Amino acid sequence: MRIDPAGWPFITGPLAPAALLAAGGRATGRRGLRVAAWPFLGLSAYMALFFRDPDRRCDTTPVATDDVISPADGVVMVAGEPQEGVAPEGDWQQISVFLSVVDVHVNRSPYRGEVVENSYRKGSFLAAYRKESAHRNERSEIWLRDGERTVVFRQIVGVLARRIVTRTGPGRSLATGERMGLMKFGSRMDVFVPRECEVLVTKGQRVRGGETVIARWPSTR
Repeated sequence: MRIDPAGWPFITGPLAPAALLAAGGRATGRRGLRVAAWPFLGLSAYMALFFRDPDRRCDTTPVATDDVISPADGVVMVAGEPQEGVAPEGDWQQISVFLSVVDVHVNRSPYRGEVVENSYRKGSFLAAYRKESAHRNERSEIWLRDGERTVVFRQIVGVLARRIVTRTGPGRSLATGERMGLMKFGSRMDVFVPRECEVLVTKGQRVRGGETVIARWPSTR
């Protein structure tokens, strides 16, 4: 199983006390020490699960030219009209995906194009499912442009998350579905597409990053 590089300190950290407790238990014959090692092993296993980075359909099959795909695993919170005060300046539709602590947290680009703007803003750590989190929480915002087409998406941390990893920047090109970052623990991703796009998901729907088509441009080329 592939693990995102950001996860290794969290995976290996609990193994040190687990090894010490297990060794102490063997040396002294104290079963309690060996039992005390198990929670640390369990924590390490959970971290491996959290930071897993599975391949998705977009890694082997080209995405259709007009498709916008989900940038993350999770449940759709918003699909269509943007939340008040949340969308960038302009006329947009909004698709928001909430990631629980058991979802894959590797983030993918929802569309292709050149990164023309990338901004980071510090903020609060409200629960990611709350509307206020979209404009009050720590976030990274990326603008992608492909010809006349523009898509904006945001990595927004939640109540447990404390760090956003963004592995792209202005001048870089991203392919649809390409891995571009990670959010540590519960969080959300917002995608903004122009009015001309058709939104193909509904509130409450479960989506998979790199696979579920969330919106589609009119086929004009």
